[in-house]
Amino acid sequence: MKNSIVFTLILLFLSCADSKSKISGPSATAQVVIESFYEKDEETLKANSTPQAYSNYMNTINMFNATPKDNSNFTVLQDTIMGDVAWVKYTTAYDKTPGLFKLVKQNGKWLADARGSKDKSPF
Repeated sequence: MKNSIVFTLILLFLSCADSKSKISGPSATAQVVIESFYEKDEETLKANSTPQAYSNYMNTINMFNATPKDNSNFTVLQDTIMGDVAWVKYTTAYDKTPGLFKLVKQNGKWLADARGSKDKSPF
């Protein structure tokens, strides 16, 4: 019994840790969204985006070739959280210019959101 509890705790700890990227919170969601977009993983993209953002992604997803996850080189340049809204400025191997994500927290989960024309980035 004691061994199974220890094993379960170790598994829980390992599943929560992101040993590759050391990215968490809204930045981790931004990474998942950008990688799922370029991999054309529609299910993951939908699960990590608001309906409006997902619709926007689906309108442009077929303009790109699917790219393996190992090549993303996702790097957070800046991030900030202001209540239930977060902004993540990042670079990837997919694009030469930095990108910017707006994320919103819904039901305790960060989701990529579509940026409106009135949205002002903090950076």
